Amino acid sequence: MHKTPLARAAAAACATLSSLALTPALACDDCDCADTPATAQATTQATAQLAAADANNAPASSPAAPRSKLDLVRIQGAAPSSLPTNIPTTRETVTREDIERTINATDAEDALKYLPSLLVRKRYIGDYNHAILSSRASGTGNSARSAVYADGILLSNYLGNGVGGLSFPPRWGLVTPEEIERVDVMYGPFSAAYPGNSVGAVVDYQTRMPTKFEAHAKLGTSTQPSELYGNKATYRAWQASASVGSRDGAFSWWLNLNHTDSEGQPLTFATRLASTATTGTVGTPVTGAVAGLNNANAPWYLIGAGTQYSTTQDHLKLKLAYDISPSVRASYVLGLWRNDSDGNSVSWLRDASGNPVYKGTLDPVLKREFILIDGKQFAGPTGGDFAVTREKLQHAMHGVSVKSHSGGEWDWEVAASLYDYNKDDKRQNAATNPQPGALTGGAGTLADGSGTGWNTLAVKGIWRPAGTAHVVDLGLQQDSYKLAYLTSNITGNYLVDVPGTLANNVQGKTQLQAAYAQDAWLLSADWKAVLGLRAERWQARDGRTDFSATGTPPSISYPSRSENFLSPKAALSWQATPEMVLKASLGRAVRMPTVSELYGATSTANSQFINDPNLKPEKSWTGELSAEASWGALQSRLTLFAETTRDALYSQTSFDATANKNISRVQNIDKIGTTGLEATLAATDWGLKGLDLSGSVTYTDSKIKANAGFVVTPGDTLGKWQPNIPRWRATALAAYRFNEQWSASLAARYSGRQYRTLNNADVNGFAYMGVSKYATADLRVLWKIDKQWSAAFGIDNLNNYRYWNFHNYPQRSYSAELKFDL
Repeated sequence: MHKTPLARAAAAACATLSSLALTPALACDDCDCADTPATAQATTQATAQLAAADANNAPASSPAAPRSKLDLVRIQGAAPSSLPTNIPTTRETVTREDIERTINATDAEDALKYLPSLLVRKRYIGDYNHAILSSRASGTGNSARSAVYADGILLSNYLGNGVGGLSFPPRWGLVTPEEIERVDVMYGPFSAAYPGNSVGAVVDYQTRMPTKFEAHAKLGTSTQPSELYGNKATYRAWQASASVGSRDGAFSWWLNLNHTDSEGQPLTFATRLASTATTGTVGTPVTGAVAGLNNANAPWYLIGAGTQYSTTQDHLKLKLAYDISPSVRASYVLGLWRNDSDGNSVSWLRDASGNPVYKGTLDPVLKREFILIDGKQFAGPTGGDFAVTREKLQHAMHGVSVKSHSGGEWDWEVAASLYDYNKDDKRQNAATNPQPGALTGGAGTLADGSGTGWNTLAVKGIWRPAGTAHVVDLGLQQDSYKLAYLTSNITGNYLVDVPGTLANNVQGKTQLQAAYAQDAWLLSADWKAVLGLRAERWQARDGRTDFSATGTPPSISYPSRSENFLSPKAALSWQATPEMVLKASLGRAVRMPTVSELYGATSTANSQFINDPNLKPEKSWTGELSAEASWGALQSRLTLFAETTRDALYSQTSFDATANKNISRVQNIDKIGTTGLEATLAATDWGLKGLDLSGSVTYTDSKIKANAGFVVTPGDTLGKWQPNIPRWRATALAAYRFNEQWSASLAARYSGRQYRTLNNADVNGFAYMGVSKYATADLRVLWKIDKQWSAAFGIDNLNNYRYWNFHNYPQRSYSAELKFDL
């Protein structure tokens, strides 16, 4: 999986390699070097020399041509990319062939499934609001500690961090699995070309751009039988995609369409803590409540399920490219993404006649409604317990670039992108409007995020001073973010009526301006250094929160802020032997507070987010030592990593039983320290022709070292594990080619126990709101029927392991797909 097949090496060599010391430059077009006979011949020669060699100067795996010295690398692809020329850090790669052969991919993030130390918190097919990427020292609550790009366009959503009130995962839906050419993942903040959000990992998707006419179509379906808390159901999804593209002379184009219709399992559960029972006798006697233990091992009753999404998504991607000259290309990308999602809930409670119970009996003295469970009195259900949501989202992405790829002394690129929330509506019933009435109307809210979005501008240069052993990356960048989220009350029919009075309105802007330089210097045949510096100016302004139409409580306007930072980077590589490279990397990263963390105070019937306009930027020093070795078909890497983070930004969600809602607060943690060890191993045709193996093991020790804040009592977070970082995690993948038509793969993933709360009070991971360990296996069988047709069958979570990350992950799921390629 990790840099093993020759096809992957050929793609990597074609896309990124041109040795300054050994070979002439190759002018490649989008990893497809078929434009001219000369280019094709040069590529064939380079591939023969460097087959299975890593594009970032790893030792060659081909025993016939071991690399005996380091090179300076030139990336000369004409396609837009976020990648710098020389990558001073650990990198892993997944290609289109890997995905087709070994991954049951329904969403773009599935491509990362078996990479070392990575996890995407994907809960169902089409998960658009919680699929957050975690890495070595960044958990699934920290979406702003990774950077995701597609064709050089930012997909990470730095309007906020994690999930709390609003949700801020990367915009995975703007890339479909069928259009992916390759994915590169760089670990750590060691390149000056990226902002401090790269502290965890940088994910760079390269999508297809044809060199001749081609067309593709795919149909897929998935089925998940599920049983939880005694309730059984089956959830299904289906997908259809089509793409077509061509190249005619200097002009090339690509069009991709995708439709997803998905049902997810229930993700939330209405509960009543046993300790909240009262001694009253007024209430509706009910059955159906499920007794259990919560994540802190406190007894509670689960009374129903919610957040069961029925999702319809449509994706359109249009890519245009024109070669202004043999060495200059202009590119344009348009991405449209539409999401209609119905969130439903159901009560498990039944009255004496067997009818579902969505409200209690009113106590005339206390003026509150109650239910009776096992003779004990509890607060009756409300519309907050069994929420009904209706969401309609339509987002647009634009990207434009002009890029030179001459391979001469100077190359340059000018790029701009825009991500716009054209429409972002969420309708939800009020707490006072329970089912069944809430299914057809009644009071509620409309949350409108239209006008929210971000834009980026970058000017990049590559300087290769003649007669020197240097390649210098230079750049100027500006990233601007705007949050505008208006929530209105609706007293009539929340499903269709126009907005009424103001419930709350949050808005604000941030901007990051940066200049960077990075010099890759070939000190000798065996030594290479990469030195970089990034200067940043960060601004936050126009922050404002309005809480009601009358100004009671009052509106709050926040003062503008601006700060400046310098982030140095350094890396050193030594070709210790023809088979082994040793690397050391060190980098500083400054992760700025997001607009939502500063200003985004939001509240709904069942959730609330408390902002902090005085948050400090998060500052990290990260280092790693790596040994990368290759012996014929066997490749391995051992990496020691360490990170010290001060003023770590954390959003912590807890359930307030009195308010009957999840409340999230954002805060700075004074100091978090992380050390760990990551080992990978991969082999091609290992012991048996056609058998490819890969695997990884990661050990991490991540603790809170200092924190003036606390959860319950002062000091209760000191020495505790950083949330959502397991001590152990591992991946394993075996893929076997039976013949030219049939192949199969078996993969496994493991993660040890972890905590979600800062004080590690959630000792029971196997419960709603808990975070559990897991060990799952996946199966995929691919049948290439002929040159055009192929079919695949897969099973995810083959062993039907039931595991949690606040919400419950999917149980055993079956998938099938039929694909046509022309």
